[in-house]
Amino acid sequence: MVQYMTMIKVNIAEAKARFSKYLKKVEQGETVVLARRNRPVAEIRRIKVRRRGRRPMGLCAGDFVVPGNFDAPLPEELLDAFEGR
Repeated sequence: MVQYMTMIKVNIAEAKARFSKYLKKVEQGETVVLARRNRPVAEIRRIKVRRRGRRPMGLCAGDFVVPGNFDAPLPEELLDAFEGR
């Protein structure tokens, strides 16, 4: 079975005024063609997202260690360098 997508042609001013409406149409699989003075200039269509399984936890376990002073204040000379002093 071949599934045909519908296409909506809309002028830019109309698309700006009712963007949420047209975005819902795109989410439902329709394509919106944006036109300037009835000439097509752009197309908005749904992005195909490849679904993957959940990422496993601990992929980098053992690759690095967060030092105990990780959240300690930075030295004054480093702060001065960031601030251009």
